[in-house]
Amino acid sequence: MNVPPVNQGITQLTMDAFAKALLAWFDVHGRSNLPWQHPRTPYRVWLSEVMLQQTQVRTVIPYFERFVLALPDLAELASAPQDRVLALWSGLGYYSRARNLQRCAQLCVEQHHGKLPDSIEQLAALPGIGRSTAAAILAQAHGQSHAILDGNVRRVLARFHGVHGWTGSSAVQGALWKLAESHTPLERVADYTQAIMDLGAMVCTRSKPRCGECPLRSACTALREGLTAILPQPKPTRKIPTRTTTMLIARDPDGRVLLERRPPTGIWARLWSLPQDIDPAATPPRLVLPGVVGEDELRTLPQLTHTFSHFRLLITPIVLDVDRRAAQVSDDPDLAWFSADELAELGLPAPVRKLLANLAEESNPCVPSTA
Repeated sequence: MNVPPVNQGITQLTMDAFAKALLAWFDVHGRSNLPWQHPRTPYRVWLSEVMLQQTQVRTVIPYFERFVLALPDLAELASAPQDRVLALWSGLGYYSRARNLQRCAQLCVEQHHGKLPDSIEQLAALPGIGRSTAAAILAQAHGQSHAILDGNVRRVLARFHGVHGWTGSSAVQGALWKLAESHTPLERVADYTQAIMDLGAMVCTRSKPRCGECPLRSACTALREGLTAILPQPKPTRKIPTRTTTMLIARDPDGRVLLERRPPTGIWARLWSLPQDIDPAATPPRLVLPGVVGEDELRTLPQLTHTFSHFRLLITPIVLDVDRRAAQVSDDPDLAWFSADELAELGLPAPVRKLLANLAEESNPCVPSTA
């Protein structure tokens, strides 16, 4: 692993030139009309930064706009039903971000007079924020000079300085933090923060970087030494295991679907999902519901694969139609029947929403136009 000292081969003038070149490029090519920039309030910046963790800008924009329309400020988010928050987040993935977002809002109401703190130590201590996100919020919402180190920034710095090694390791991260701090200016911090993120997202991309368009190309180590395809070095690979499950799609005569709320911890915590791990040979399958039709009425749909960061889930969906007597509402608050309209207001895991959409499309196929 090659981690150069901060000042090795680079003068203070060059460091200043890094920020100047980046800001000059940003003034012409940077993204200045993103929805969270107008107005650029702490709440809107914080929400966007959390959404942008693990997710690209073009995916985030419609979710952000829908979220702030429904929950326009921190107090509204703090008091909203969790199902509402998860429904607004549904499809973005990494649902712990949504739960942390609401818990953070509640702590701000309880401990910080209903506002996000403007101290980096207090902000970074809140759920789901951390050092880089806190710095991005304070830089963009308050103009405070704090370095950030998200995935785009790591890639820019690793290539520019020729830093070898996986950027997630503690040694490489420590070196990159020092480099990030050395380049962060005292003025125009909000623009600089957006500029370095934009450069990584738009020019210094993971594959096929557009080096000819980069304002830093004349001093980039990776470009000079032919290392743009190598740096930054990826995380050491390991085989992703595959897990299997069955999901029951139980429907009543009115088209309602039976859902089960997930436990408070683990995958898809507190989201509504289809009952899992059923035994298709059992009658009724796992659930104790009187009047469930016989085993010969079960129908197995094609398998669906959903990939998480650390494992692959192979889902076997089983459709089961129940009679009206069976479709009674359970006394269990975490087991309930929902109509199609109600499903739209629930936080559902992406593969569950896809399965239900596929089934609805199968039941109501579009009739081709004869015009």
